Order: sequence, then C-alpha cells, then structure tokens
Amino acid sequence: MPYLGSATVMLLAGIGIPLLAALNAALGQRLGSPAAAGVILFCVAMAAALVTLAVTRGSFRGLPGTPMHLYAAGLFVAFYVLTITWIAPTFGIGNAVFFVLIGQLVSAAVIDHFGLFGARLVPLTPARALGIAVMGVGVFLTQVAGRPG
Repeated sequence: MPYLGSATVMLLAGIGIPLLAALNAALGQRLGSPAAAGVILFCVAMAAALVTLAVTRGSFRGLPGTPMHLYAAGLFVAFYVLTITWIAPTFGIGNAVFFVLIGQLVSAAVIDHFGLFGARLVPLTPARALGIAVMGVGVFLTQVAGRPG
C-alpha cells in the first residue's frame, strides 16, 4: 500500500481509538460493568476479525511453532480496553487518550530504535526525539487549553 494509503488507514485507526474509548466507557456504565463491556467489545471484534480472515482468505498455517511472547499482544489490547473502559468515564476521554498517546510515542520510539519484534530499525536521532517531544507538548496543550476555568 502506498504511503498515503497507509497513512490514511492509520489516521482512521487513530480516530477510532477515542471513539472506542467513549463508546465502550458508555456501554460499561450502562451495563454497570466495565468488564462486561470489554467482553462484548472482544466478541464483536472477534466476529469482525473472523470475517476479515475469511474475506482475505487468511490462514493459521504459521501458528505451530510461533513464539509464545507474540501472544502478549492480546494481553496488551485487553489491558487497554479494560483500563480505558474503567477509567475514562471519571478521568475523561481526552485525559485518558492523552496519556495513551504519550505512552504510544515513547513505546514506538523505543521499538523503532532497537528494531524490537522485527520492526523496521529507525534510530532515535536528536531530530526525531525533538519531533516526538513536540508532539507530546502538542497533545498536552490540547488538554490544558480544553480545561474549563
């Protein structure tokens, strides 16, 4: 997929993160159980993933012999969904996503710098570190400027 297409898809995924947080937090409040909202979200997500698997004719051929640490991604997504569902209603969607974004910036820089998990190696140069810091300041300013009184 060309750069612009990939960037557009990832932008849409980024737009979806606060929507996911707001919708699942509201569902958790309505049900009286953030954990139940998380289970429902994962059932819907699994159905969507299975449809995508079928449509793209994907397979589980490579499953045997897959290193166990690669399954930790499921734990991270569960941690994200459950914590955002629990915390966002009282902490605020913007505040919750702000800290998620800061965590993503730092984590992505470390993963890229060391080429962890087979990621493309992208060294953390001073210019890149400054860019990440500027992004962090920008995200922070959106939260400070948006606070009432």
